[in-house]
Amino acid sequence: MSITATVAVLAIAALHVYILVLEMFLWTTPKGRAAFGLTPEFAAETKALAGNQGLYNGFLAAGLAWAAFASDPVGFQTRIFFLVCVAVAGVYGAATASRRILFVQTVPALVALALVLVAH
Repeated sequence: MSITATVAVLAIAALHVYILVLEMFLWTTPKGRAAFGLTPEFAAETKALAGNQGLYNGFLAAGLAWAAFASDPVGFQTRIFFLVCVAVAGVYGAATASRRILFVQTVPALVALALVLVAH
């Protein structure tokens, strides 16, 4: 895999670590509420749900990090799988929560996916 594709996969993993931190640890803080446009009351009521969601983002990050360094053919297959998972999750998030998710999550995942496919 090319260095560019590896960096792209790791960047998507880092993004999901950041989302994990926002959802699991900063959800009710001013920074977390601002990132998701939440009121203090709504953030407090949904803190447990956000923590669960953050954990799933952590799993995506872990899978992408593993995939970035795994040797082929498993590495290639795993990169494809996790990048498609991120893109699909972004489409669903854009349809149900905020269109901004499409540009924060789906578009970068599709760019990384294209780089992985070209590098293969």
